[in-house]
Amino acid sequence: MASSQETAEATLAKGTSGPVPSDPLPSGPVPSDPALADLARRGVHGVALTWVDNAGIARVKAVPLARLTHAAKRGVGMSPVFDVYLVDDSMTATQYTGGPDGDLRLVPDLQRLTVLAAQPGWAWAPVDRFDQRGRPYPGCQRQFARRMTERAAARGLELRMGFETEWVVRREGEPACRGPAYGMTRVVELSAYTDAVLSALVAQGLDVLQIHPEYTPGQFEVSVAPTDPVGAADQAVLVRETIRAVSLAHGLTPAFGPVVDPGGVGNGRHLHLSLWRDGRNVLAGGDGPFGLTAPGEAFLSGVLTALPALLAVGAPSPASYLRLEPSRWAGAYQCWGLENREAALRFITGAPDEQPSAANAEVKCFDPAANPYLVVGSVIAAGLAAPDTDATLPSPVSGDPVHQDQPRLPTSLPRSLDHFGSSPVLREAMGDELFEAFAAVRAAEAELFDGASPEELAAATRERY
Repeated sequence: MASSQETAEATLAKGTSGPVPSDPLPSGPVPSDPALADLARRGVHGVALTWVDNAGIARVKAVPLARLTHAAKRGVGMSPVFDVYLVDDSMTATQYTGGPDGDLRLVPDLQRLTVLAAQPGWAWAPVDRFDQRGRPYPGCQRQFARRMTERAAARGLELRMGFETEWVVRREGEPACRGPAYGMTRVVELSAYTDAVLSALVAQGLDVLQIHPEYTPGQFEVSVAPTDPVGAADQAVLVRETIRAVSLAHGLTPAFGPVVDPGGVGNGRHLHLSLWRDGRNVLAGGDGPFGLTAPGEAFLSGVLTALPALLAVGAPSPASYLRLEPSRWAGAYQCWGLENREAALRFITGAPDEQPSAANAEVKCFDPAANPYLVVGSVIAAGLAAPDTDATLPSPVSGDPVHQDQPRLPTSLPRSLDHFGSSPVLREAMGDELFEAFAAVRAAEAELFDGASPEELAAATRERY
């Protein structure tokens, strides 16, 4: 049986593509009347068009199915002010962005159109944002991720990326299950729920690698297979919203915040990546540590070096720093190691029968408050900033770095923003408009929660993402 995603893609393939006469916007696939009729027969009435703002929240405009063709040709209007929205829906401003003026066009990427298995009547597509003249909007996070992917391709490098998503599922403010960490008891307690999550993800064409209980009471994790960077960020959005829909249908509340209960182990959204050249994984088969090639080691060196600045992107909430505590497998130290789950950068060779294709690196210090498009774009920019052959990694760390002389990553959002603000690599990659909007939002959130207790901070953020 074909998945919803496969059927949607096949349906859209029946449409036309290419420029639309007098259309000022870039035009991708435009669904034909038979394609729309097929979606209608499958019960689709509306299409949710999403982007993720600088506060890490998925914002949406939705259109009836009958307006999807118009949206693909002309876009859907949306104010640029959302680029300076905070997590509590208050606003800040920059010299480029803020206030009531202006309009953008949201153009759905119909190649990613997905019929939502957990939301009857709905389909979903991510958007790229353009100005009214059809020019790429400088603040568009998704286009930033694409630019960095293309920059890597120009150097002969292909990135494959995938996110792990952790969440806590609650009922009336308490964990929805009480079984042991990683225990089968939790799967039994919430068997119908976890089955529904898995079934919905698979029906939407997602290649689920694992779904399992995590450490914190009521916590689960799902991992999906790697894909291109923009696709990985799209999938991160789709996974979270699918989990949300299934949870609510089961009378449960999902919490994706970096911390749910202060003092406990929080939610991560770790990024896995591998680097390929001419069909070969350059994180394996070389003469460097653990088989790294020179380009692979240089790329990881760039990421490791930039982690204090990248932390502002990947752990961008004041609540993130309640999670980033030593000895909690959160990646609180700026170090790397082979299969070291306490290092911020974990290197994985894979099982012997899977090498060398399975070799990858995991950035463990990131969490669900982050915009996934900014994460993948910024990591690529940092990795590409290192020379192809000259940059090397420091000695790998084994064991808990808390007992060793390893540098601690920033312990607060203002400290990581200081590193971000002084990063010429990230400023050049993002461009001034996106760079300044992101920095303003996260600085305003640091001020918003200044003086808040851990309990107040957790309560204000755990269910906002």
